[in-house]
Parts: sequence; structure tokens; C-alpha cells
Amino acid sequence: MLKVGLTGGYASGKTLVAYEFERLGCNLIFADQLGHATLQPGGAAYRPTVELFGERILLPDGSIDRKKLGSIVFASPDLLNQLNAIVHPAVFDLEERLLAGFAKREPRGITIVEAAILIETGRYAQCDKLIVTACDEETQISRGMKRDGLTREAVLARLSKQLSPEQKKRYADFIVDTSGSKEDTVKQVKEIFLSLKPLTEAAKR
Repeated sequence: MLKVGLTGGYASGKTLVAYEFERLGCNLIFADQLGHATLQPGGAAYRPTVELFGERILLPDGSIDRKKLGSIVFASPDLLNQLNAIVHPAVFDLEERLLAGFAKREPRGITIVEAAILIETGRYAQCDKLIVTACDEETQISRGMKRDGLTREAVLARLSKQLSPEQKKRYADFIVDTSGSKEDTVKQVKEIFLSLKPLTEAAKR
């Protein structure tokens, strides 16, 4: 099975690209969704996170208030690192289990692993190929403001905490420029998919 990483900056079109690969027949894993799952009651990261931050992060039903948790950790790099040290191993474990299942069921298939910090965590090195989505900064700002209801300043603050598009591109085997129309993005995805298909035999395991 071919394991393909998909990453890119905030509001750079990763989700659209991921779902287009799924439409073409690829398996799809969203690392962010796995992260949410690990923080649910009973998830591997739930108890350690509550022990670290206390019950102030809990909602009345006992689940973690991720918005409150986020406001705490993004104001403190040290606390963010501590949270990542809890969540990332739990996410990686879930991811590996999903990958093993996909490989067993479809040894010549393609699995896309979408993660915003795939490069930053070093997980990109475990992928057979890496795809990076990118667009111009003004497009990112406009999309972020519209999608998440953020101010321009809030979007810029998020972008400042990430690797720049040029830095991410250095790691890429393929780049999807999402600055244009949806149709143009879809066309680029199909071209990449056709390039990946012949590699699945070599990646069979």
C-alpha cells in the first residue's frame, strides 16, 4: 500500500484536496479527527489531559471543552508542548492501526494521511510521498476569515505560527496550487493521482 502524506498551511485547501483523492478511490485519514477521538472520554489522551489541566477544561457532561483547552495552550508554548506529548503518540497509534487495516484489505491501494503539522512532527518521513497544498497569503486570509469567522489579525496570527508555504514546499514530492478555481485544483489532484497509481505495486507490503 502507498502511504501519501498531505499537508499545507492554514486555509490552503487541504480538505478539498483530501476529499477529491477519496473520490478517486483513495483511503483517507484525517489526523485532526483522530486527535479529537483521543480526547473523548475513554480515549487514550483523555485522562492524562484532564490530569494535566484539571477539571476546568471539562464541560458539564464530562467531555473536554476543546475551545477552552485551545485558548489555554496556545497562550503557552510550554503547555502546548506538554499537550502535544500526550496527544501525538495516541494519534500515531490510531493512525498505524488504520493503516494496517487498509493495507490488509487493499495492499495495492493508496492511503492519504492529511495532517496540518505532518512536517513539523517529522511524520512526513514515514510517508512514501508527500503532497503540499499552497496558495497565496491573501487567499488564505480571505478563506480563513470566511470559513472560521476570524478577523484578519487572528488569521495572520495563526499563519505566523506555521511553517511558510515555501518552507513546506521544500519537502514536497507534489504541490497542489489551490489559488485558482476548484476545477483547476481538481485537475491537479487527478494528475497527481495518475502519477501515484503506478507506484502502488512497488509499495505493496
